[in-house]
Formats: sequence, structure tokens, C-alpha cells
Amino acid sequence: MPEALVTAEAPVTGRGAARMTDTVRAEWTKLRTLPSTWWLLIAIVVCTVGVGALTSGALSVGDCLERRTCDEDTVELSLTGVWVGQAAMAVFGVLTVTSEYGTGTIRPTLTAIPSRLRMLAAKAVVVAGLAALTGAVSVLGSLYAGRMLVLDAGFTTETGYPPISLTDGPTLRAAVGAVLYFVCVALIGLGLGAALRDTAGTLTGVLVLLYGFPLVAGMLADPDWVEKAQRVSPTSAGLSVLATRNLDALPIGPWAGLG
Repeated sequence: MPEALVTAEAPVTGRGAARMTDTVRAEWTKLRTLPSTWWLLIAIVVCTVGVGALTSGALSVGDCLERRTCDEDTVELSLTGVWVGQAAMAVFGVLTVTSEYGTGTIRPTLTAIPSRLRMLAAKAVVVAGLAALTGAVSVLGSLYAGRMLVLDAGFTTETGYPPISLTDGPTLRAAVGAVLYFVCVALIGLGLGAALRDTAGTLTGVLVLLYGFPLVAGMLADPDWVEKAQRVSPTSAGLSVLATRNLDALPIGPWAGLG
């Protein structure tokens, strides 16, 4: 009897895996054939690397010497563009699902894939993969630009700043964390889009979620409430993973904040 059950169940499992693979392939085909997908992903890279380069280029070791202290987090500053690039990443995640509801193409999608859970899981796999790839390109580009610019600004080994390198533990953690943060933002956009099914409403909600909390925290007068707001803010907590210096001053630890 156990052998019969195994024999009977094996094809079902195989068909289930095949169906999931086909669904992921279908979602990938839909996304890659949309011009907006590639424009958004390019915008993420440009915004992230560009803003990070502008921030790093504005540094000067002379300013540190005037203050008689030099404690700049050059890695975190090089990745400042993540704060801007996350907006385009959120839009990418939102449009992945709400565009189908807006155009009505969700009907043939659900006709071909009756299981909404399988459809959403397939979208999440494709979105997470593209977000991770785009995030990796953005982060590596930002760190490379930051490495060159901070050296030109005088932040050298002699001043207590070794060159930015992924062989450094905190820098590697910041880089990996930044990529994971991008993936989380894309999946948040996807999840809210699936729940609200409206592009304008979802974009408003996700942008308020990402940028509203930090603005509220900045308007609070009580330091204790400021710290509490930063701990629950997705952006403030999540981007704590970018810090490589003065970790004790963070409202929440790097990995805990990302989590």
C-alpha cells in the first residue's frame, strides 16, 4: 500500500512543479516584454549610483581636519542613493501587478492560472530575481564610484580610511544588506499592489510607508519618540544595514533593522 501511494502521488508532485515553472516562465515573459520594466530598472541603477556619487563627491577630508575629528562613514555615504532608488524599485513592484488590473489583462491571466496563490508566488519570484540583479548592479556601481571619489577627497589609509572593498566585513554586510533591502521594497510594492489592485492608491501607500515615517520622526521633539519612530520606520530601520561605523548610535542594529 505505501508503494502504491508513492507511485500515485509522484506524478502529481511532478505536475505541480511543472505548473509552477511554467507560471514563472509566463510571468518572466510578460515582464521582459514590457518597455516600462527596463526603463524602471535603468532608473534604479542611475538614481542609486548617481546620488551616491554626488554624495561621495561632496566629501572633503579637510572638513574633518577642521573639526579635529574624522568619523565619516564613507561606505554608507556611497550608498546614499539607495534612499532614492528605492522609490523606483517600489514603483516596479507595484506596476508588476496593478498594471494588469488596470488594463484588464488580469482576466486572461487568471483564466490560464486559476490559482491566485501560484500566480502571486510566480510574480514574487520574478520580481525578487530582477530586484536582486538590479540591486547588485546598483550597489557595486555605487561602491566603485564611492571608492574612487573618497580617495580623491583625501580619505586614504593614512587618514584612517582604508579603500572601500568587499573584502572588508562591514562593507560586505552593507552591500549584501542593500541588495536585500531593494528586494524587500520590491516585494512590499508587489504585496500592496495585490491587496489594493489600484496603481495610484498603491503608489501613494507605499511611498508614504517608505518616506512618511522618516519625515514624521524628523518632526518629533522628544528624542525617545524619535528613536521609537526610527525603529518602526521601514526606511530608517531597513537602511541601518548600510552603516559600517558608530553602530552603537543606531536606533536598531543593522540586521535587526533589515529584518
